[in-house]
Amino acid sequence: MRVATWNVNSVKQRVSRLLPWLDERQPDVVCLQEIKLTREAFTELLGTELTTRGYEFAVHGQPQWNGVAILSRAGLDDVRTGLPDEPGFPAPEARAVSASCAGIRVHSVYVPNGRTPDSDHYRYKLAWLAALRDAVAAGPEAALVCGDMNIAPADADVFDPAAYVGQTHVTPPERAALADLEALGLHDVVRDRWPESRVFTYWDYRAGMFHQDFGMRIDLILASAPVAARVKAAWVDRKARKGTAPSDHAPVIADLDEAPDGDIGPVVPPPSARPAPRGTVKLPQSGATPD
Repeated sequence: MRVATWNVNSVKQRVSRLLPWLDERQPDVVCLQEIKLTREAFTELLGTELTTRGYEFAVHGQPQWNGVAILSRAGLDDVRTGLPDEPGFPAPEARAVSASCAGIRVHSVYVPNGRTPDSDHYRYKLAWLAALRDAVAAGPEAALVCGDMNIAPADADVFDPAAYVGQTHVTPPERAALADLEALGLHDVVRDRWPESRVFTYWDYRAGMFHQDFGMRIDLILASAPVAARVKAAWVDRKARKGTAPSDHAPVIADLDEAPDGDIGPVVPPPSARPAPRGTVKLPQSGATPD
C-alpha cells in the first residue's frame, strides 16, 4: 500500500498538478493539507475525477484558508473531523481529519504555523499539538500521522540553522512538542530510513530557494511501530515541486509491504545544487516562513 502526504497550497490552484500526479504515482491513501476549500467546493471541483480513479474522500475544509483531506482507495471508515478538545484561534480551524484505511488509523494534519515565537499564535500551535498528541494516544495502535507539521525536527532538517535563528519551526518548545507526539511510539519513516541524508520537503517560492535547494523538512509521515515495520521505501517526490505552478511543498511517500519503484532514495530526483556554506544565505525578505 502506498501512502502519501502533500500540502498542495490551494487544491484549486493545483488541480492540473494533482490529478496527473495521482495517475503517475498511484497512491492508495493520500493526505492533503491547505486545500483552502469547503467540503462542498472540494466535492464539486474534484469529486467526479477522484471517484473515477477509485478514491473515496473525507474533507474538513473552510473557505480560503487551511483545510485537510484524505483520499483513499483502501477503504475510508469512521471519519472524524477536528480533534477532541481542539483549541482555536479563536475558533477551531479545519486542520485535522482522520479515518480508518485498510486497518490503519490515518490522520491528515496541518499544524498551525506559529508565526513568531512567543506570539498568541505560537501558543496556539503548542496547544494544538498537545491536543493532537492526546487524539493519537487514544488509539488504535496501528496509526499514521501525516501532514505539514510546520516544524523541522532537527537542525539537519533545514538548509542552514543560522538562517532560522529567531524564527518559528525550529524553536525548542516546538521540537519538544513534536518529540512528545513521537514518544507515543511513532517513527519518522523518512528519517529512520535515511538518517544521514539531506532531505527537504518545502522550499520558499522566492529567491530561487528551490533551485538552490535551500529548504526545510517539515512534511512528515509518522508511523506507529506495527505500521513502521511494514515500510519498504520512504521518500520525497521532489519531481512534483518542479515545473509550472507547483505547490511550495513536495509530497512525501511511504510504501508499505512492497515498493513498486524499489528503495529509490530519500529524494527523487535528487537536487543538482551543492549545499552552500553555512552562514552565507539569509531567508528571503528576512523572516519569511511557510504558512
